[in-house]
Amino acid sequence: MAPLMASPQAYRQSAVLSASPGELVVMLYDAARRFLRQASVAMNEGEVERAHNALRRAELIVAQLDGTLDLEQGQISERLHSIYQFCLAHLTRGRMGQDTRMLEEVSNLLGELREAWTEVAEHDRER
Repeated sequence: MAPLMASPQAYRQSAVLSASPGELVVMLYDAARRFLRQASVAMNEGEVERAHNALRRAELIVAQLDGTLDLEQGQISERLHSIYQFCLAHLTRGRMGQDTRMLEEVSNLLGELREAWTEVAEHDRER
């Protein structure tokens, strides 16, 4: 009998359950950027519904990141809030104009934030 192989879903679930808060944020950035790439491809192929669905998933992730900020923590939280609000507005404009450049700009911005959170997660892991 062949050994049981873990499904990709089980692997992802295990990774999420064992991740630190910083690593979870990195995973969310990765997912948002993946959905933005999918939306861009769909827009370029003229598949409006598929583009909308992928873009909506990316927006929900950014909204979740924004919604979990503790604005009483000061300047960093306030700046992140402003960035997330910019991202959401930019994605809306990108959707309305079917402009993949706007999606790419948001993805690049999220990529920069991802790198910063990767450093935070690594620092936390070293403690």
